[in-house]
Amino acid sequence: MDIANGPVIETERLILRVPRIEDFERYAQMFAHESSIHIGGPLLRGDAWRRFLQMPGAWLLQGFGMFSVVEKSSGQWVGQGGPWQPDGWPGTEVGYAFHPDARGKGYATETCTAAIDWAFDALGWSEVIHCIAPANAASQAVARRLGSSRRGPGVLPPPLDVHEVDIWGQTREQWRARHAGRAQ
Repeated sequence: MDIANGPVIETERLILRVPRIEDFERYAQMFAHESSIHIGGPLLRGDAWRRFLQMPGAWLLQGFGMFSVVEKSSGQWVGQGGPWQPDGWPGTEVGYAFHPDARGKGYATETCTAAIDWAFDALGWSEVIHCIAPANAASQAVARRLGSSRRGPGVLPPPLDVHEVDIWGQTREQWRARHAGRAQ
């Protein structure tokens, strides 16, 4: 797959595209912030670099990964969101993580709505899940806004199995029924 020319999705306020090297600085800032505790942070810059490389690798080898999310009005990288399914993962996830200065603006919901549509249409997924730390109330609120419900505790593959997660999710049929009649 030529990931440089991967899919681009535009929403009202955002552009979702394959990660680029210029995204790293704000990605590293996001993972250095104490609020990244629920997504494996805070991380030192070198650790953030190694994690950053996961998404281009997923795009190259699996044909999908989380999109870099860019704010249309500023051209600034604000986060990542989209399909994610590493080996041993508990399901077909649409995940999300946003820079601290981009939170509270509805970007996660906007991103995930577009990414879920894409995962169902382009990847043929039959369901999406979100692996969420039980203490992460903000992420749970996003999942609820997306129409997902808590399915119960989940287990991530080692070495991540030491982290407690709840699985939230919904089927393609539930998603489509909820979004029937939405302007395309």
